[in-house]
Amino acid sequence: MQAVLDFLKTLYNAERLIQFLSSLMVNWLGYAFMCAVVFSETGLLLGFFLPGDSFLFTVGVVAGAGGHNIYFIQGLLLCAAVIGNATGYLLGRKTGPAIFDRPDSRLFKREHLLRTHAFYEKHGGKTIIYAQFVPIIRTFAPFVAGVANMRYTRFAAFNVIGAVLWILSMTTLGYTLGGVELVRHHFEKVVLLIIAASLMPIVVQYLKARRAKTTVAGRG
Repeated sequence: MQAVLDFLKTLYNAERLIQFLSSLMVNWLGYAFMCAVVFSETGLLLGFFLPGDSFLFTVGVVAGAGGHNIYFIQGLLLCAAVIGNATGYLLGRKTGPAIFDRPDSRLFKREHLLRTHAFYEKHGGKTIIYAQFVPIIRTFAPFVAGVANMRYTRFAAFNVIGAVLWILSMTTLGYTLGGVELVRHHFEKVVLLIIAASLMPIVVQYLKARRAKTTVAGRG
């Protein structure tokens, strides 16, 4: 358990994450691990705690600093994201109703699913694209699409578009800005800013829901 906690601390610590990724980008096992992180966040319901946006940004920074082939890395991570989303969709088709009825546990919260379902009801198929940029929603959106029996060909189109926009934007941003002196000197603050920006939609949604409840209670 301690090893898992240490790993999570590494993912959320900018300096340790840079060192960690630098050591990974030396062989195929390292690249496989990076793909596993992206796949887990998009394809496995327990991957919602992974820092996708800041992770991809840092991958871009390390790739630029180390002279690695960013196009090769983007291609690998893009495949991982597309396959992960497709896996989440298939899980939803096969096991959706049973999982929706599961009680809360330490690692599973029905609230995450219900929040994603509300997001899906509001935005429809475009949720798959929007969700790529929203933590937690990103993990559960493909699953909810599967539960809703969205036609797979339609889901696949949204899946590819969303994955391309997410992977390319985050890694290219890191690859480009990583060489800027101001960003290098304040890298940890930049990563924290990215995390805050990615969490903003969730905060806004929460405040809206809370305001709506207050309004209904006031009318009552």
